[in-house]
Amino acid sequence: MSPAELLYGDFAGEHAATRRLLERYPDGKGEWRPHEKSRSLGQLASHVAGIVGRGAVILETDGQDITNRQLPPALDSARELVTQFDDNVARFTAALAKADYAVLAQSWAMRRGSQVLIERPRRELLRVMMMSHLVHHRGQLGVYYRLLGVPVPGMYGPSADD
Repeated sequence: MSPAELLYGDFAGEHAATRRLLERYPDGKGEWRPHEKSRSLGQLASHVAGIVGRGAVILETDGQDITNRQLPPALDSARELVTQFDDNVARFTAALAKADYAVLAQSWAMRRGSQVLIERPRRELLRVMMMSHLVHHRGQLGVYYRLLGVPVPGMYGPSADD
């Protein structure tokens, strides 16, 4: 059994659930936000579409300095969001297929200049910085949709809108 199959057999289902949510994005509503302290809908949906790309970065690099990171602009259409998400899933899936146990055990660090923000084995960060992070923000996006009257697809079975 490969490391991907053993450790991350749930990822494909989580990616499919996320894609269903992004497919329902209400085009042109990107500036809407439920509260002044909240991200806009476009910012949040773009973040959700990009999180899986972090998994690829974790597997492809030894670490990341966030002072050099360029954030992509917020997208405002389902088509753009799904395309970005699909591209990130493909990149991540290819990188994970190449990862063996030794690679997954290697330490990876996120830094802000010389300050280490988080450093853990890659196998843990794929859960913390990618999948748990994705599920958290996917839940937020579902709440935004509910407030806007957008039907929320089921993630682990039917939703109230299915």
